[in-house]
Amino acid sequence: MLNILGRLLAATPEPLLGAFCAVIGELILWLAPRRRRVLRSNLHHAFPDKPRAWRRDVARQCSRRLVETALLSLAAPFLSERRIRQIARLAPSAEAFSRSIHDNPRPVVLATLHLALWESQTWFKLLAPVSMPEFGIIFRPLDNPALDAFVKRTRERHGMRLLSRKSGFAQALGILREKGCVGILVDQNAGDQGALTLLFGRVCSTTELPGVLAAKFGAEVRTFYPRRTGFWRVSFESDPVPNDGTVEGVTIALNRWIEGALSGEELCPSWLWAHDRWRNQDVPARRLRLQAKRNFLPADLAARGLAEMPRKTRVFVRMPNWLGDVAMALPLLRALRHSRPDAQVTLLAKPGFVPLLEALGVADRVRALPPPGQGYFARFAAMRAEYPDVWILLTNSARGDLEALLSGCPQRFGIVRPGRPRPLLSHAYRTADGFDESHHHQIELWGDFLRHFGLDARPDRSPLAFPRRHPDVPSGAIGLIAGSENEPRKRWQPEGWRGLIDAFPSERFVLLGTAADAAITSGIASGKPEGQVLDLAGRTSLLEFAAALSSCRLLVTNDTGGMHLANALGVPLVGLFGPTNPVRTGPVYSAPFRILQPEGCPPLGGGALTGLAPETVAHAVRDLL
Repeated sequence: MLNILGRLLAATPEPLLGAFCAVIGELILWLAPRRRRVLRSNLHHAFPDKPRAWRRDVARQCSRRLVETALLSLAAPFLSERRIRQIARLAPSAEAFSRSIHDNPRPVVLATLHLALWESQTWFKLLAPVSMPEFGIIFRPLDNPALDAFVKRTRERHGMRLLSRKSGFAQALGILREKGCVGILVDQNAGDQGALTLLFGRVCSTTELPGVLAAKFGAEVRTFYPRRTGFWRVSFESDPVPNDGTVEGVTIALNRWIEGALSGEELCPSWLWAHDRWRNQDVPARRLRLQAKRNFLPADLAARGLAEMPRKTRVFVRMPNWLGDVAMALPLLRALRHSRPDAQVTLLAKPGFVPLLEALGVADRVRALPPPGQGYFARFAAMRAEYPDVWILLTNSARGDLEALLSGCPQRFGIVRPGRPRPLLSHAYRTADGFDESHHHQIELWGDFLRHFGLDARPDRSPLAFPRRHPDVPSGAIGLIAGSENEPRKRWQPEGWRGLIDAFPSERFVLLGTAADAAITSGIASGKPEGQVLDLAGRTSLLEFAAALSSCRLLVTNDTGGMHLANALGVPLVGLFGPTNPVRTGPVYSAPFRILQPEGCPPLGGGALTGLAPETVAHAVRDLL
């Protein structure tokens, strides 16, 4: 069947084949959405400064040239030598190279790429003006022995030797030992057997084989590649690649050469952009860490004069909707940055949290969720143009899952609990049957979730630096949070707070909270000596609230988001827990804290704060002071 098809293609007029490639190339773009996304995403990440129209045009040309290459691969065995000489020629650089190795035989490693018409490179010895030493090309065998035999038989007809990646390594060594040439495709994803390097600023796995062979035999390293000059027309080029002779140096130099070559307008549309070159770093089970056989990134960064990793892997994190949960999630975001230093982390959060998250500097970008109503979900659909790589959901709602789906992000990670399916996720961490969340802290569950997808760094529980202090908070003041965000049962009674203040007549206090807490705090402050109690409840923005917390030397607080924020900022605190569960939602940072529960309250919560005496709280405050 392949023989019949190949003969038909070889006999078909080229203009007709060109029209066929244009049609099929367009169909591939429209009928293969995953491949279309890979192609456009790769171009977007490689050339972010180019206009979108330019990238779409390159994608269209690339798709057409891929079909053109496939047709030539089938027809090539049936093209006469005369027609091959009409189709292909050696550029001056390739002709000079052929004469050079004829006059001065030496081991040469030739790096080549998946450029349009790439299989025409087996014509090199036919086109060379002089006889050449033995020439072998290492290729990746197919899973079909019959196809492998067809490829090997047809590609070797002009003197090239095809060397299987699986069994031909010894043959490659023999060719180099006898001062021959070995060609290697260097632009494929090398998987776990490659080395971590950068390509267009993004981490990928690159084959070390050219460097290994060059270092072993002291071989010259050159490129050899086809430059498309028209339909089924090609000019072969060859250029030396300066390097230091080490495996690292050769590998990095070749990637740098690829970047330079593909940045040109001529070669860019001919490369296989639809190939997922960076795939090794998006395997779901290890998505949140960098992994390959070797790590050349430090040397690569040094060669580029970079002090830190370019942040090109786009990780979006949908933050929780409550302040306390947001604060508890931050240690894991810091671990993510350590585990994937190449990640550009974008946080999606409620508008009120945005200034605080920006001030804390835990992400590269912070975006406010759109206002509810018409157009809400359209904002997420518009994010498709940014090509996010992974979307981490710290929420558990169908709305959050739909947001991620609409963004076009291919990897959407979330937690699935028994009996609560989340069909819009692409990949899920499933809690084990019988897992009782009341016995585990929220940060532990999130940590298990992210480790399931490869996180290999511990949550960083050290307090966060906050650059601001509140000018009205007296130096050394004790902060009090007497309200709660969403549950009256979590509030200690006003009499308790007044008794606590009375136990420290020489201390100064500041009452903090929202406008909804103002009625409570005004009652607590009423009648106290002038200057002893400052009531700021309802008079601060979230940023000013954080600044006030940072200005306190100690905080006494109900179980609220403010407690977790103070803990994140390193403020020592006494946390009052009654109905809520400190095992599940207690402080997580390494700053000093004490948890107080009413006498007789179960460790997992369920008691009433009315049973907590002011003397007990005052004693804990004295211990921390």
